[in-house]
Amino acid sequence: MTKSHLLFISLLVSICMLAGCQKKTVDQARLNEVVVYTYDSFVSDWGAGPEIKKRFEEKTGLNLTFVDCGNAVQVLSRAVLEKDAVNADVILGLDNNIAQKAISEKILESYKPKDADSVLTAGIKEQLGKDWELIPYDYSHFAIIYDTRANLPEPKSLEDLTKDIYKKKIILMDPRTSTPGLGFVAWTVAALGDAYTTYWAALKNNILTMAPGWSSGYGLFTKGEAPFVISYTTSPAANIEYDKIDYYKALVFEQGHIAQVEGAGILKNAPNKKGAQTFIDFLISEDAQSVLPLTQWMYPANKNVALPKSYAQGAVTPAKTLTVDPAALDAAVQKVMDILK
Repeated sequence: MTKSHLLFISLLVSICMLAGCQKKTVDQARLNEVVVYTYDSFVSDWGAGPEIKKRFEEKTGLNLTFVDCGNAVQVLSRAVLEKDAVNADVILGLDNNIAQKAISEKILESYKPKDADSVLTAGIKEQLGKDWELIPYDYSHFAIIYDTRANLPEPKSLEDLTKDIYKKKIILMDPRTSTPGLGFVAWTVAALGDAYTTYWAALKNNILTMAPGWSSGYGLFTKGEAPFVISYTTSPAANIEYDKIDYYKALVFEQGHIAQVEGAGILKNAPNKKGAQTFIDFLISEDAQSVLPLTQWMYPANKNVALPKSYAQGAVTPAKTLTVDPAALDAAVQKVMDILK
């Protein structure tokens, strides 16, 4: 063997050893980071993300990276596209209306947080499935919010919203891009059964707009574009807390309301599974959960967290919670959008 051959072989060995060392270094760095796919409002300046990141990093010494994927549907879509070569450890923001899609795609790994039995509010976990693939972190009920300055008769039911007096006075959200939009469709299906299509045909003329998301829709409402908007029973508490106004009211209908339960789950083949478990444990702790009431404006899943006074002043709890089979919602959304064309 010539010297040139020996030199070439030696060079190849060195390159392979260097590549191995670099991979080990990269892998070790990744084990010090937890990557979470989530939706835009969670990571916004006014959302829960920044403070949760700060507290998690201080408590664990791990780096926490939130990746803004857009809305909750886009969060799920990205995780599904990457499921064979996943880049994130945790997916956060899937609610009970799209949870089954995530479970059926087999992108999640079951994990029961160590304090789950003692801290989670009774009844909310079941809405995200049975096997701890998604863990609840907050919840609330959908409701119509009414600007009482409009001096209109208060609707007492979903059916009342179809009355001529409310023509072009209701702001809804697109169910294809917005979880409150999907929640309202689910509400009509749960409350009215097969008659929901007749209902939407009657409601059509009273809808001012179908906003692409909650932020834009609720923003139009607070600007006075219409006196009714779909949101949450907890939304008026935010206006009391930050705007010092009390003329927005969550309407409670005797027929019942649909609840939204938001969850987080560990992705299969997550690069940092141990870090993901640490994050999920932290997410349902009082330290993290205490951030949610004044940022998410939802009830924290941890039953031990004290609520701000504004919740007692502006938030309401419906006496009856409705449920719907999430598998029926895709067809319902398509029918609703066809009606609204």
